[in-house]
Amino acid sequence: MYSFIKKYTETMQDQNVYPLFSLLVFVAFFIGVLWYVKVLDNKQVEKIKNLPLEQ
Repeated sequence: MYSFIKKYTETMQDQNVYPLFSLLVFVAFFIGVLWYVKVLDNKQVEKIKNLPLEQ
């Protein structure tokens, strides 16, 4: 996977900054969501888990 990204970035010219920027934003967002789920408290998980059933 890393070799694909490395080859992709090596062949890019300066005018193709947007695809790389989009990839970096996606990866940062994905890592942020994973970090948020990792540090989530168990009480919050129980509260969120029961939200759709409370009506």
